[in-house]
Amino acid sequence: MPRILYSPASPYASKARMAATFSGYAFEPVLTKTDEVPADLIAANPLGKIPALVTDEGKGVFDSKVITQYLNRVTGGKLLPKSADKRLEAEMLESLADGIGDCAIAIMYERRQRPVDKQYQPWIDKQWAKVTRGLDHLEMSAPKLPAKIHAGHIALAACLAYLTLRFPEWRKGRPKLKRWLKKYTDKHPDLAEMLPK
Repeated sequence: MPRILYSPASPYASKARMAATFSGYAFEPVLTKTDEVPADLIAANPLGKIPALVTDEGKGVFDSKVITQYLNRVTGGKLLPKSADKRLEAEMLESLADGIGDCAIAIMYERRQRPVDKQYQPWIDKQWAKVTRGLDHLEMSAPKLPAKIHAGHIALAACLAYLTLRFPEWRKGRPKLKRWLKKYTDKHPDLAEMLPK
């Protein structure tokens, strides 16, 4: 059976597992500690980053955007709309959600990996400004949540749940996005179990 190597707090690993589940792709989730540099992770992704999907043939597929594209292909288009315009919207939403996550994770690494006196606050502020701009853009034009969700919706849910875990202050002044995430978890409880925690 294919495997997805993941960590419970990662928004990207959350996205990959939710995408696989939603698209009907059977897989075994494998909890992976990247700090230990496990051999199976390095074999699947030489960068040693999660998520990594390992196919039945032992081929590694990484990173999360490539995984969603792969899953879309092997499940007959269950993760992205067929219309070119709608697909572009879905891909841009996924990219924006992932980009917000990139900036938030960069802040976490700066705070965790450097001593307090070595942390560069202007750089942290710059990353947080990007997070804020992305969230404000989404708050002004929050995507609809149709019955048939796509990879962009899944990425956004993973991103917002990660921010809730690490930066709960994101919710202040963003009622539409707060409602959006609640609606997602209410409509998709099976996927919500895989949100970052």
